[in-house]
Amino acid sequence: MNLTNRYDFVLLFDVKDGNPNGDPDAGNLPRLDAETGHGLMTDVALKRKVRNFVALTNADDQETPVSEKKFEPGEKRFEIYVREKAILNLQHQRAYSALKLDAPVDEVAEAADGEDKKTKKGGKEKRKGSASDVDLARKWMCQNFFDVRTFGAVMSTGTNAGQVRGPVQLTFARSIDPIVALEHSITRMAVATEAEAEKQQGDNRTMGRKHTVPYGLYMAHGFVSSFLAKQTGFGADDLELLWQALENMFEHDRSAARGEMSTRGLYVFKHDSELGNAHAHKLFDRIKAKKKVDVPRNFSDYEVKVDQSDIPDGVSLIRIV
Repeated sequence: MNLTNRYDFVLLFDVKDGNPNGDPDAGNLPRLDAETGHGLMTDVALKRKVRNFVALTNADDQETPVSEKKFEPGEKRFEIYVREKAILNLQHQRAYSALKLDAPVDEVAEAADGEDKKTKKGGKEKRKGSASDVDLARKWMCQNFFDVRTFGAVMSTGTNAGQVRGPVQLTFARSIDPIVALEHSITRMAVATEAEAEKQQGDNRTMGRKHTVPYGLYMAHGFVSSFLAKQTGFGADDLELLWQALENMFEHDRSAARGEMSTRGLYVFKHDSELGNAHAHKLFDRIKAKKKVDVPRNFSDYEVKVDQSDIPDGVSLIRIV
């Protein structure tokens, strides 16, 4: 079923004694706003967790509501395009193979007599597919990969499957208050090799570092465009799965490094029209979180206020979490 409404949403989540999103350029320290000290989590990290949840619970039963589905792995409609160790160009090639198209690939072109052709870039000649072939491949990718039709993708590398602008967009998440990034020393009593054991002569300790945030409550904003949804095939079942993923994604992403992370609120503003009935920023301002103590260490140390007075006509507020 096609979407006929615009949606804007607010996502609240917290972290306790964990690192929600380490910065590899800063020794994996929690990401920070250098000027204010507020914690940050990238949209890419949030999308990764949504992808992981969908990969665990994908299904393609169109007649059963998502909330009632018994999820079984392997349904093609909910495959994930950007996943660990995936070779993206091979995913594009799948589209051409499935549609029986002549895939345009990068290759070293050789003349019939064995001599290399003269090309502009180191002997490589890129053959681009026709516009109709690329469009068919793009539609096939949207149909089979949940994250492509949801978040979009650039699929013009190697085998050209076009580009997709996704109907669902997320902002960086920002902590409500400044956070403190703690650094901990950790030790390992065991050793990996006999040589290491002889070198340490009984003092079998390996030093390391670990970074955590004692507590932080984060807020992110999101947008769903029905116009872009029509272009990618993002439907009502995909939207329900998105809400389910945002609600439960941290429950299936546990690790010692992330500590305790939980979704604390998912507030969805549904517009009666496709263009929208109010500005998103004015709706977002209705969700406010304020700490009740000087040094918060739990979600109960915050008060979340939802202003439901004078909500613009044509907009309804749905609280999922």
